Amino acid sequence: MDFLTEFIMLPAGGFLIVLLGALFLFAEVLVKGRFIFGLLGFTLISSYFMVHIQEGMALWMVLTFIIGISLVVLDGKFIGDGTLGGLGLIVMLMSLAIPSPTILYGVVIVFAFIFGTASALLFLKFFPRRDLWSKLVLKDTLSSEEGYNSLSDEYKQLIGLEGEALTDFRPSGTVKVGGKTYSAVTQGTWIKKGSRLKVSEVNGTRILVQLIEDEQTDE
Repeated sequence: MDFLTEFIMLPAGGFLIVLLGALFLFAEVLVKGRFIFGLLGFTLISSYFMVHIQEGMALWMVLTFIIGISLVVLDGKFIGDGTLGGLGLIVMLMSLAIPSPTILYGVVIVFAFIFGTASALLFLKFFPRRDLWSKLVLKDTLSSEEGYNSLSDEYKQLIGLEGEALTDFRPSGTVKVGGKTYSAVTQGTWIKKGSRLKVSEVNGTRILVQLIEDEQTDE
């Protein structure tokens, strides 16, 4: 065996090759690296498979790895829900671990792939992000904004409504308005449980209440 084969067949050598291969491959997926990262990652992973193919493992494991990374790219580019991407990662992991000559070697390779993949996120701090996964990020952002706006609109409709203090306000507590319970606060005053309250102000999801007696006294 030549030096590269001997090196990769060692657990430490296989760990380093797979770690760097996964690191650069997924860095290419995440950031705009002018395909330099992709070339480095592809070369390293290819050398890993070439050694194990020489050791008698079938070529179909290489094809399985290619299918796995294709699923990741397909998910990020066109679907964006993470399902195919997760499946692709599992397929890639299996294709790397199955050729392992020993259980120890296989465990080392699994950790190398996971650590390398996770470490690729560091490239986002130094290189421009690719458009992959933009649909997933946008979808999550819109869902969050829509949910917050819907909740905020619901709370704004409470202004002027009367309710009952379900707990003591010191100065925060729970109020029942329109058959629903809400967390609310007063303007620093303490209010006893059972008091009649009125929603005087809403800021986002923050509800400000006051005693109805106070309002009548001021008039």
